Amino acid sequence: MEPVRASLERRAVWEFLSAGIDNHHAMTTLRTPGPTIGVVGGGQLGRMLAEAAAPLGVEVVVLDPTPDCPAAPVARDQVVAGFDDEAGIRELAARADVLTFEIELADQDVMDRVSEDTDTPVHPKPSTLETIHDKLVQKRELEAAGVPVPPFRAVEDADDIRTAIDDYGAPVMLKARTGGYDGRGNVPVESKADAEAALESVAGPAMVESFVDFEREVSVIAVKGDDEITTFPIGENVHEEEILRETIVPARSSEAVTERAHAVARDVLEVMDGRGVYGIELFETTAGEVLLNEIAPRPHNSGHWTIEGAQTSQFEQHVRAVLGWPLGSTVLRSPTVLTNLLGDVSAEQPAQLDGLDEILETPGASLHWYGKRQVRPLRKMGHVTLSAGNADASVEELLENARDLEAAVTFRS
Repeated sequence: MEPVRASLERRAVWEFLSAGIDNHHAMTTLRTPGPTIGVVGGGQLGRMLAEAAAPLGVEVVVLDPTPDCPAAPVARDQVVAGFDDEAGIRELAARADVLTFEIELADQDVMDRVSEDTDTPVHPKPSTLETIHDKLVQKRELEAAGVPVPPFRAVEDADDIRTAIDDYGAPVMLKARTGGYDGRGNVPVESKADAEAALESVAGPAMVESFVDFEREVSVIAVKGDDEITTFPIGENVHEEEILRETIVPARSSEAVTERAHAVARDVLEVMDGRGVYGIELFETTAGEVLLNEIAPRPHNSGHWTIEGAQTSQFEQHVRAVLGWPLGSTVLRSPTVLTNLLGDVSAEQPAQLDGLDEILETPGASLHWYGKRQVRPLRKMGHVTLSAGNADASVEELLENARDLEAAVTFRS
């Protein structure tokens, strides 16, 4: 069957089953073929989205510039095109009932235009992506909505950084307004003498924040569905070199901080437009306050623990949410620790992970391999979750055991 005719027939079935995708429905129905989600981005998040969609009868087509990207082996198909390639995104829209994205490099203007021209909804909305793209815009909108954020300001030159040090004290955190991820684009500035070099390293529009004296970093994976919002238990995050290394669930926070974190996450979702999963990173200060750090309008690394640790994973929730389906339970199955498998090499080389036996033989341990062909220093290549056998297990002991599992593997030949 020619592609256009097949697309029209599939779209007709979907419209029959889910007419008015942006409205609440009393009944969800499936046929074969089921609905198709078009995902801009085909990295590990797209891979895990496709894994979660398949049992629901939902197909995934990804768009990514890298041929045979990590999501390709488990997705229905791949469109090989750039994240801002309008022709590619139009092809993706022609094959999908709804569009979403797993990377913030997706172009919001292109997605908005394609959505309007093809009548293919996008979730979260391109307007949310526009807000997220610029960290300064993001912070201004959230502050205006009453969400607690650290003191911040725009940076035009090194003198602005020096003035911020006068006002906030040293150190301050310099952040690239656009393009940063996994800690890239975040530079601590220890003194006024470092201002010029820090600004040069960011190499673009920047902002500066006061440095938060935090007890721990936490995150809430929050889900905006069709007239419903739900949140997962908060996770405690351990970063090194601005890269997430571990997530511990439940976080070792007080009940009051936990409740406040959930409240802040819900307030954040009131600002965001469109359905889907949002990773909301927060600081728990030494004074017991909760401040917003950053937001990702997609499934988040600090939510990977949900695959084994919660009754519904963040990836299944994202599939449900963007389709307008009822959301699943976010109840914690048992204490769970996630540890990322990062490239421990000094230079790029073919990816080969050795020493897996201990992970594979440990009860409660689950290995997730992202299928990347090349390993680079500190590149995220996979993760391991370790779940306890009962709800009363010690998270400290679980964390220690997870670290032992991570230490047993290496990419060094």
